[in-house]
Amino acid sequence: MVFLGAPSAMNTALALRQGIWPKAVSGWPMCGIPDVLYVDHGSDFTSHHLAQTAMDLHFEITYSTIARPQGRGKIERFFGTLNTELLAELPGHLSPGNRAPEPVLTLPELDDAVGRFITGTYHRRTHSEINSTPNRAWIADGWLPRLPASIEELNLLLLTIPRPRIVHRDGVHFLGLRYLSPLLAAYVGEQVIIRYDPRDITEIRIFHKGRYLCKAGDPTHETSTLTLKEIQSARAARRRELRSQINEHIAVVAEYLPDALPPRVRRNENSRAEPAKLPALRIYEEDD
Repeated sequence: MVFLGAPSAMNTALALRQGIWPKAVSGWPMCGIPDVLYVDHGSDFTSHHLAQTAMDLHFEITYSTIARPQGRGKIERFFGTLNTELLAELPGHLSPGNRAPEPVLTLPELDDAVGRFITGTYHRRTHSEINSTPNRAWIADGWLPRLPASIEELNLLLLTIPRPRIVHRDGVHFLGLRYLSPLLAAYVGEQVIIRYDPRDITEIRIFHKGRYLCKAGDPTHETSTLTLKEIQSARAARRRELRSQINEHIAVVAEYLPDALPPRVRRNENSRAEPAKLPALRIYEEDD
């Protein structure tokens, strides 16, 4: 699974989903919940989302030593193999002799090429450290990996983010949206945990005291998809717009306020600018 852009907790969750759930691809038998996940100190791996996912799926996160790539040797070696044996042979590859190649492959085409290399080449040839192919090594002992009960359960744990909220009479409020469900009427005033998918926040799942309660939707987006990023961008744009309007009003007031003040106010302001006169100190002669 190939991603563009900066690393994120959601991309990490999608990669975990691909690794954990059985693949409908010949030559890729690897699946299951890991016992230990080895990661570096990137923000996507130190996120609260990944920590919560590890708790929910019961696996341990082990961080590599900072500034010591030797601790990540296995994955770094695989990246090197991928770079030299696959990417260097693809059209549009950036190389020392071609620093500005013309883009040729789409992201789905690149993703397909990486998948075919893994299943058709890497998994089928003998690995020097294990003296076997990855496919044979995986199925050699006939063990069964840990798996979630369903893909829906895995999606719920990996691809949704939990947040506490209070149920109001008009539903659950989140990010300026209002989520409704008839089942919420009995829980007005109580705290619930909502789980939302950042890729589509028009619907949330609601839990009460650890028990799944219901789904709730935003009635203004019943037939559309709205991502968390779109909401955040819209709110940021609105804040910038309001800030610009406030600055314009301040500039207008600063320019026209002195002439617009009534004469009495201007006289009072001028009088306040003058220093107040202090009463004279009187000296009395005392008897000896």
